[in-house]
Amino acid sequence: MPSPQPATDRRLELQRAALASLAGLPAAVQEVGRVFADAGHELALVGGPVRDAFLGAVSHDLDFATSARPEQTERLLRAWGDARWDIGKEFGTIGARKGDVVVEVTTYRTEAYEVGSRKPAVEYGETLEGDLSRRDFTVNAMAVRLPGLTFVDPHDGLGDLADRLLRTPAGAERSFDDDPLRIMRAARFSAQLGFDVAEDVMRAMAAMAPRLGIVSAERVRAELERLLLSRRPRRGLELMVYTGVADVVLPELAALQHTVDEHRRHKDVYEHTLTVLEQAIDLETGPDGPVPGPDLVLRLAALMHDVGKPATRRFEPGGGVSFHHHELVGAKLTSKRLKELRFDKQTVKDVSRLVELHLRFHGYGEGAWTDSAVRRYVTDAGHLLERLHRLTRADSTTRNQRKAMRLSAAYDDLEERIARLREEEELRSIRPDLDGTAIMEVLQVPAGPVVGEAYRFLLDLRMERGPLGEEAAREALLAWWAARPA
Repeated sequence: MPSPQPATDRRLELQRAALASLAGLPAAVQEVGRVFADAGHELALVGGPVRDAFLGAVSHDLDFATSARPEQTERLLRAWGDARWDIGKEFGTIGARKGDVVVEVTTYRTEAYEVGSRKPAVEYGETLEGDLSRRDFTVNAMAVRLPGLTFVDPHDGLGDLADRLLRTPAGAERSFDDDPLRIMRAARFSAQLGFDVAEDVMRAMAAMAPRLGIVSAERVRAELERLLLSRRPRRGLELMVYTGVADVVLPELAALQHTVDEHRRHKDVYEHTLTVLEQAIDLETGPDGPVPGPDLVLRLAALMHDVGKPATRRFEPGGGVSFHHHELVGAKLTSKRLKELRFDKQTVKDVSRLVELHLRFHGYGEGAWTDSAVRRYVTDAGHLLERLHRLTRADSTTRNQRKAMRLSAAYDDLEERIARLREEEELRSIRPDLDGTAIMEVLQVPAGPVVGEAYRFLLDLRMERGPLGEEAAREALLAWWAARPA
């Protein structure tokens, strides 16, 4: 087994990567550094762009810290750039653009949440080192002074970067008390970077998790989104559950642990859910495919698909376990949670619908579906069909290879039938053979509930028989009308 790479070697690798990345910065970045220096102000590249440079990546989000006050920054950026904006001025941030280069410049500051407030209070600082000390993690508390490209690292962020460790510049509890959202950032960066979390950080996450209650739902949601869209979301989610953060932010996920059956009559739903998430991610496609990754809707649906199980678990006579209608209960729980986290309406609707439909396929392998059942499957899924395909496939986590192969073959068959029917019938746009206007004309009735009733009859008929043609649909409609009670 190879010995671990010495820390000094890792540091040298990181430094070489940083030199290459910083050499690739646009000329406009050095230019803005000179503009501030000539005016007697300090300017430094800070945070994520510096961290990413050591990881060998060139960041397009260029964040700077400066000794200049916002009004001075605004004046200097007006002289430097083609456009500027002051939407973050109350927090000391001014943005500007020159050509394709976009920068955000923030006055040195300290910030903390006031008692009873959901927004951080901002106080301006005097030094770059002081500004870095209030950052969330040491790997984000490194800076490069401009225009000389002098590296500043007062908290050994480079060492933590080499050790792949998340540690806070100040004491972890104090840091999280100042800004509780950093608790979510710890989980997010663990997922994004694949880093471990220092023990004191983990303890502080557990102790301070209730403080997340003072942070706006929108800010919490934004961090959760970034976590889910990262390369290793499972890592961050497990950290949230282990520290109790999920009890505050995503209690439905934490509750899945309670379905563990000491008699092992059913699989571990929590572990199953995290595996389904990983398998769904593996089924995402490239940018030209039907579900380009990372796909937030698919990942949320995979994460939430079984959240109805704790409420529906029943131990049956004979030793079995059932979760009847857990998909319906789960869809309601999903909708409620995503609304509370302030997800947009379409995301809430789409994710909840996928949770509701995720069991629809089961039973296909046991008995042949009619063409009508296939049409309904496609129509009910609508624009979510490709995601439903992937969620359903990902939901198979059985270790029984024969069962897994049987499920996969059955779904292959269903997709082939969908493709064949789609060619024949344009499944994506299934409509009755007569529209509302034609129905009113045939039945000689005005617009109203009866037209909707007739429309649903014709749609059901279309599902059952496939395309009828206008004449056959007309005859069927008249027969239905004649047999309908007055």
